[in-house]
Amino acid sequence: MTNGTVDYAGGAWTIADLKPHISMRFKDVFKGIRFGSTPPFELKDRPDLAADLDWFMMRFPLDLTDSAKARMGEQLQTYAKTQARVAELKRPDYQPSIQPGFRAPEKAEPYQLRAAEMLRSTGRLLLLDDVGLGKTVSFLASVADGWGLPAAVVVQPHLSSQWVKQYIERFTHLTAVEVKTREVQDLPPADIYIFRYSNIAAWADYVDTLGIKTVCFDEIQELRHGTDTAKGLGAQAFCDAADYRIGLTATPIYNYGSEIWKVVEFIAPGALGTWIEFQINWCTQNGSHWIVKDPSALGAFLVDEGLALRRTNEDSEVSRTLPPLSKTVVEVGWNEGDAETDRELQMRLAQRVLSGGFYDRGQAARELDVMMRQETGIAKARSVAAYVRTLVEAGEPVLLAGWHRGVYEIWNEALGDLNPVMFTGSESQPQKRAAKEAFLTGRSKLMIMSLRSGAGLDGLQDVCAHAVYGELDWSPQVHTQFTGRLRRRGQKRPVTAHFLHVDGGSDPVIMSTLGLKASQSHGILNPFEDLENATPLDDSRMRTLAKAVLEASARHESGA
Repeated sequence: MTNGTVDYAGGAWTIADLKPHISMRFKDVFKGIRFGSTPPFELKDRPDLAADLDWFMMRFPLDLTDSAKARMGEQLQTYAKTQARVAELKRPDYQPSIQPGFRAPEKAEPYQLRAAEMLRSTGRLLLLDDVGLGKTVSFLASVADGWGLPAAVVVQPHLSSQWVKQYIERFTHLTAVEVKTREVQDLPPADIYIFRYSNIAAWADYVDTLGIKTVCFDEIQELRHGTDTAKGLGAQAFCDAADYRIGLTATPIYNYGSEIWKVVEFIAPGALGTWIEFQINWCTQNGSHWIVKDPSALGAFLVDEGLALRRTNEDSEVSRTLPPLSKTVVEVGWNEGDAETDRELQMRLAQRVLSGGFYDRGQAARELDVMMRQETGIAKARSVAAYVRTLVEAGEPVLLAGWHRGVYEIWNEALGDLNPVMFTGSESQPQKRAAKEAFLTGRSKLMIMSLRSGAGLDGLQDVCAHAVYGELDWSPQVHTQFTGRLRRRGQKRPVTAHFLHVDGGSDPVIMSTLGLKASQSHGILNPFEDLENATPLDDSRMRTLAKAVLEASARHESGA
C-alpha cells in the first residue's frame, strides 16, 4: 500500500495520492502550498526542493515514476556538489585557485577572489560586501581570464564610463563596448557590453543575439521593484539570455525587507519560492507593506545556500581596514521666513491621510510627504549653508546631500562664492562628469549631490572626507550609499558624516522611522550579529507624519 506518488515532467514535481495525514505533514514542510488545498501538489524543479522532497520521503516513502527517479538523482547530486563547494569556499583557510590575469600592477585581494570563485561555482551570486570593498573588482576577477564571456554589465547611467575607464581598461585586458543609446543597432564584438538601467528595456529583444553568458547588475537595488517597471522587464530579458548571474550592492534593501524577494528573483529565480510562498514563509504584513519576520534567519538562509556573500570592513579576511567612520548629529536653526507653507492645506492633507478612503489616503500621503520634506529642507537650508561654509573655509572639501530644487537654490545663493558644483538628477551625464572633475582637481571644494544620484561613484575619496546631510531620506540605506562615496578603498583619512536636522517639520518623524528600516536591512545583511534596541514596527511613516502635523498645529493654536 503506497503513501503516495511522485512524478516529474515539464520542470515540476507532481505529488499525488497522499493520505490525508501525510498530506497535512507535507503542507507543514512545504509552506508555499495553500492552506486547505488537497493533492495533487506541485513543486518547482530546484535542487534544494529535490533535497527537501528526498528528506520528506525518508519519513514517508513515496513511489517515484522512472522520470522522477532519474531527475531526483540528478538534482541530489547537483545539490550535494554545490553545497560542498560553497562550504569549501567559506572555510577560513580558503586559498584562491584562480589567477585573473589583471594588468600589472593591479591585483585582486583574496576575499575578492573568493567571491569570483563563488560565482563560478554556483552560477548565481548576490555580492553584498560593504561599500568600498571592491565588488566591481570581484566581478572582473571572475571573467578577466575569459570565463563567462561575453558578459553584459548593467549600471546606473553616471557609472557607465567609470566602469570602462577606471575598471575594465585599468584592471583587465578585456575589450568593452559602452552602450549609451536606446536606439537598437548592431554592436561590435566585445568581451563586456556596458548597458544602463535607463536603456535595457529598449535592448531586451536584442540581447539574445550577443550570446551573453554572464550578466552583472551593478547597484542591483535598482531592480527592487521587480518586473513592475520597464527596467525590470528589460533586466529579466538579460537574465533569460545569460547562464550566470551576479548582483552587486551593499544596500539591497532601501525600505522594507520584502524587497529582497524581487532582487533575489533576478539572480536566483525561485530560490525564495513564489511571491506568495515568500510572504507565507518569511513575512508578516504591516499596513500596506510586507515585513520580514526574522531578517537574521533570512540572511542566514541566503548565505548558507550560497546565494549571497557579504563581507564587512571588520572581517578578518579583509586585509585592509577602511578608515574609521564617525557620525555627528547636529540640530540647526529653522528659518521661518524661507519656509512659506500653506498650513491649512497641510492640515487637510494630514486629516485625509488619517481618515480618508484608500485612494484619498494614498494621494494625500504623497502630497504631504513632498510638502513637509521640502518645507523642512528649505527652512534649515541657510543654517546648513552656514555649517558647510565653516568646513570649507577651514580647508575641508564637502560633499553636501540634498533632494529638493528649492533647497539647492538657497544653497547656491548662500554659498555661491565657494563655486559649488552640482551632481543631481537635473544634470546631464557630461555635466556630472565636469562637476566630478572640478571637485577632484580642486577648482571647487563643494559638491552638492542628490541623495540618490551618486551610488557607485568612485574617486571622491581622493579629495574629500566630509559628507554633510542637509536633507534626510526615509531610507537609511540611501545614507549608507552616500557616505560610501567617501568611505571606500583609497581613502586616506577618517570620514565624518554630519547629519543636520531641525526640531520640526518632517525631520523628527524621519529620524524615528529610520530605525525600522535599519533593523530590516541589518538582519538580512548581517544575520549573525545581534541588533540591539531595534525600533519596533511602526504602523506607517505617513500616518505618523500626519499625526505630527496635526499635533504641531494644535500646539500652535493653543500658544504652547
